[in-house]
Amino acid sequence: MDRLRIDGGVPLTGDITISGAKNAALPLMAAGLVTDGTLTLGNVPHLVDTASMEVLLRNHGMDVIRDGETVSIGGTVTNFDAPYDLVRKMRASILVLGPLLARYGQARVSLPGGCAIGTRPVDLHIRAMQAFGAIVELADGYIQARAPSGLTGGRVVFPMVSVGATENALIAASLAKGESEIVNAAREPEIIDLAECLIAMGAKISGHGTDTIMVEGVDRLGDATHQVIPDRIEAGTFAMAAAITGGELTLHKARPRHLDALFDVLKSAGVSVTDNGDAIQVSGNGQVTSTDITTDPFPGFPTDLQAQFMALMCLAEGSSRISETVFENRFMHVPELVRMGADIQVDGGVAMVRGRPSLTPAPVMATDLRASVSLVLAALATKGTSEVSRIYHLDRGYSDLETKLGSCGARMERVGD
Repeated sequence: MDRLRIDGGVPLTGDITISGAKNAALPLMAAGLVTDGTLTLGNVPHLVDTASMEVLLRNHGMDVIRDGETVSIGGTVTNFDAPYDLVRKMRASILVLGPLLARYGQARVSLPGGCAIGTRPVDLHIRAMQAFGAIVELADGYIQARAPSGLTGGRVVFPMVSVGATENALIAASLAKGESEIVNAAREPEIIDLAECLIAMGAKISGHGTDTIMVEGVDRLGDATHQVIPDRIEAGTFAMAAAITGGELTLHKARPRHLDALFDVLKSAGVSVTDNGDAIQVSGNGQVTSTDITTDPFPGFPTDLQAQFMALMCLAEGSSRISETVFENRFMHVPELVRMGADIQVDGGVAMVRGRPSLTPAPVMATDLRASVSLVLAALATKGTSEVSRIYHLDRGYSDLETKLGSCGARMERVGD
């Protein structure tokens, strides 16, 4: 099992080009199931999760061709089962449920199983399919759904905001007969990106980016070419890498409007953030000041940046209060940061962080994707050598992390056991 050996204490300076967004690419790839032609996606990052989605689509019988960062998806589904051995590797596999039902009237998708950062129930996905007329049963660890006469338009009201359930409902509604309304829909940039791709395929969608999305079903969806948006979580992570090391990074292709909540907080903490039009420049100007955050669905502070921000606050002046409202178990990085000398107290969904002048190098272990990169940030800011193990989590969401940070002065190497 590989680990990262990091010799920290060096300010990061340089330029980084932000990759395509994992959280946008996965639902876009699933949308390839509903095209009668070929969906060509550009800017698809090389990640374990996108590779897993390629395998899953091929399992269903689709023709999937990758050429660099371009992925073409076409063909016809011949297998309607998404088996546990594939689904367990990536919870986003649930996103094939809506497309399979919408185009073919049947789907059998394994329940995803446990998740390190929370339960992430699939009931909202099921509720959406039932609102469109599908018959859904849970049996033998699988979601078994069918709509022999096709899906019909309906009104879906989510009791809570769910990005994945909104994506499943949006794809399914695009081929459902009649009009559909998705209420309390997620407003994330990835939802807008998916809607724009579906529109390019021939879908009739309005209201994406708001909490109510209207969809008029069409008979078919055809060829389209679409570029995946830049990864706002990667951009935010590298912005905090500049801040925590006292360096200066220029982030190319990052979209500042996707990160307003983070940049507002960073500016309050004394970090310089400059929008140069086609790039964002982030500079850690001296001592960072402690600042409170509460995670919320977009446009609030992203839960996927909470762990990285906590690492930054470990070295800030003063005390900060970090409230996690999205996932109930997303403080698993805390014990590892404490191993490096951080002063953090957790009470339920709230972490109190008392900043310290420095941390101490230590061996630490990643527990999930975003927790793993928070430990990398802490190690980069700490003089001495630290090792982060279980970095296979990193490979799920960060493309060429060592190369990108290494080109900016990070002294890090991947080593095997």
